[in-house]
Amino acid sequence: MSDYFIADLHLGPQRPHLTEHCLRFLSNHALQAKRLFILGDFFEYWLGDDAIHPHYQPIVDSLHKLSTQGVKVFFMHGNRDFLVGKKFAEQCGITLLEDPCVLEIAGQTTLLSHGDIFCTDDLPYQQFRTMVHNPEWQKAFLSKSIEERMAYAEQARNRSRDATLQKSDDIMDVNQQAIITAMRKYGVTRLIHGHTHRPSQHDFKIDDRACQRVVLADWGEHGHYLRCSDHHCVEELIC
Repeated sequence: MSDYFIADLHLGPQRPHLTEHCLRFLSNHALQAKRLFILGDFFEYWLGDDAIHPHYQPIVDSLHKLSTQGVKVFFMHGNRDFLVGKKFAEQCGITLLEDPCVLEIAGQTTLLSHGDIFCTDDLPYQQFRTMVHNPEWQKAFLSKSIEERMAYAEQARNRSRDATLQKSDDIMDVNQQAIITAMRKYGVTRLIHGHTHRPSQHDFKIDDRACQRVVLADWGEHGHYLRCSDHHCVEELIC
């Protein structure tokens, strides 16, 4: 059986067609997987496990059902859903992963990440990331009312959208040296990540070793997943 990977669905009430794609994927395609890895930005935003929007409940139910049908489901935080916590994981029957982490995927030791940690040229974003991943900041944020959290999330999305318009494509992409440094550190020859919304497979060498970086597709009009088995990975389309 294969390992499946998805990222950057950005599920939310504003784009119900993506939720429909996701529910269809979880109830059909994903049943063929041995393991399903969700590598961040599964949700457009997450205000805390105590503030699950009604739109997300069918997703929670579908993940739980999938996990009871023998598929091991793993979740890694993204830059939009970094507040997903243990309560959500328990409700869904899934396992939270650290970013990055190393696992054996299709016979190859592989580094998994959401991918934003490699966008090191975007200094303002890295400062923001450091702030919101600080446990003290998260504790203070989660102590606010749901209305206050929603207002902050809206402001943060607006600021992010405005900042993106002013940044070059290169700054918002991963830094190749950061990729090489991480792959050397963890002793891997393959990296799978999302975040950049630039799906592709990049082949290169590190210290004369053949290496590969697989970038997961974001979800737009259609859904996408990566299927890895028998020492190779193939992107599949969810129509």
